[in-house]
Amino acid sequence: MKNVLTITLNPTIDKSSTVDRIAPEKKLRCETPVFQPGGGGINVSRGLVRLGVDSTAFFLAGGRTGDLLGELVGKEHVKVNSFSVSGDTRENFIVVESSTNQQYRFGMPGSTITEEEQTGILDAIRAMNPFPDIVVISGSLPPGVSPGYLRMLVKLAKERSARVIVDTSGDALKEVLEEGVFLVKPNLGELANLTGMESLDNESADEAAQELAEAGKAEVIVVSMGPQGAYVVTKDLKEHIPAPAVKKLSTVGAGDSMVAGMVSVLAKGGDCLEMARMGVACGTAATMNPGTGLFKKHDAERLFNWLNKRSEKAVMK
Repeated sequence: MKNVLTITLNPTIDKSSTVDRIAPEKKLRCETPVFQPGGGGINVSRGLVRLGVDSTAFFLAGGRTGDLLGELVGKEHVKVNSFSVSGDTRENFIVVESSTNQQYRFGMPGSTITEEEQTGILDAIRAMNPFPDIVVISGSLPPGVSPGYLRMLVKLAKERSARVIVDTSGDALKEVLEEGVFLVKPNLGELANLTGMESLDNESADEAAQELAEAGKAEVIVVSMGPQGAYVVTKDLKEHIPAPAVKKLSTVGAGDSMVAGMVSVLAKGGDCLEMARMGVACGTAATMNPGTGLFKKHDAERLFNWLNKRSEKAVMK
């Protein structure tokens, strides 16, 4: 089993509750709030635990909320490696209107990370011994951190022979692809932006992704297409993985669940197709749960087995 490290530079505590109906200028009586650790890399580590893969979550933590974040991550049996920063860890607020099952998400900005703290983060990761085999960098950037900083993180990990997986967007995604990574997971809009195209559809997505692979931007590109599944593309492979039909209750956490599924197979030595199928299975399983939860293991395994059987039948034909 390969050693996995996840990095979350802009973590959060997700505080969620429910109310019968949301209305302006009314005193709304909410249910008892639930607190969960959040942020891309942290969520990937949480998902890996469910799939029987150990990982260490490296994240920034500050103030009272930072202490709580460390406690919440530890309760989910994730190995904690927090880096202390001067600003408070942010909180997000999620409210579900129970009468309609509509979800309202209020995302707060993180605290500014100083240049001294950014240098300390690089030093802390560089000093890890043994260095992880797989490094997952996921989530948004906090104030004060430039997209180029992610490129520095990627370069550091690659110099230590780690496989790097990045799940971010915008300029940050462009920067890491200039350095080159093992795997990225863009959606159709992000892929179009990366390849300079106005828009993409199912037929053109695999060709656009293959351009990135041939240019050395990433060895594996998994194009996330929501309810239509995903394309997995390398220099030598183009394969569509359909998303199983399920009753969707929420799409929150589906992207992080998808990354966790793929990393779990990679950590166990699986191939690209197995990796993509487990990613789609976990991402789809996450949509079966209400609120902010990730996937349930038995749902993900059932969907993964369905995808494998479907593939076997296609080969026999």
